[in-house]
Amino acid sequence: MSEDQKPLAGRIALVTGATRGIGRASAVALAHAGAHVIAVGRTQGALEELDDELIAAGCHPPTLVPMDLKEADGIDVLGHEIFQRHKRLDVLVHAAGMLGGLWPVAHVAPRIWDQVMATNLTAAYRLIRSLEPLLRQSEAGRAIFLTPGAATQAQAFWGLYSTTKAAVEMMVKCWADEIEHTAVRAVLVNPGPMRTRMRAEAFPGEDADALPDPAEIGPMIVELAAASDLGLPMASLRFSEWKAARAA
Repeated sequence: MSEDQKPLAGRIALVTGATRGIGRASAVALAHAGAHVIAVGRTQGALEELDDELIAAGCHPPTLVPMDLKEADGIDVLGHEIFQRHKRLDVLVHAAGMLGGLWPVAHVAPRIWDQVMATNLTAAYRLIRSLEPLLRQSEAGRAIFLTPGAATQAQAFWGLYSTTKAAVEMMVKCWADEIEHTAVRAVLVNPGPMRTRMRAEAFPGEDADALPDPAEIGPMIVELAAASDLGLPMASLRFSEWKAARAA
């Protein structure tokens, strides 16, 4: 892909959970589409591997941010640093998440509850709070939140994880309604079952080879990031439907 064919050339894109799974796939796809990626993840080594891969592919060298999103004040610091360096943010992809195990609701340890809430829900709120002003400085700010089917399906032992994701969906929908008259748009994406570590944790006996590789969702993320308008997120966009439509 030549420089003039890259739909996100010159854009600044922040990706959480960028060290593995869907977050990493999103970071790679956005970088190949021309974006300068700010990659946020907990593992320094995995971030450096991403850096090596993108530079070897001729992409813009990413900015690496080793950070645990449970340390919420760090998100404010990150927002300040982005403002100091770039003055704006064009794309946010929030892919980081934590399963926290599958438990009966009455058996969830308070420590685990607090960790999953901090990672899945509070971090999403802090990202919106800290990054909305930067997204508003973009000509077309785009915020993409990954959300699973568990957000809308009541199922035994999924109460902890599903509660956080249902809350994030409602929060993003409310936020999107609040910013309707700005150039910022938010969207919810349901990736469906994918070959990720979290999926393997939840379904250890499943044949992972039968699931889509996270890299397959990369083009969808790029398309949404580059979209002229996304409307309001009345429902999550399903990767399976996007893939079927492109194959038709």
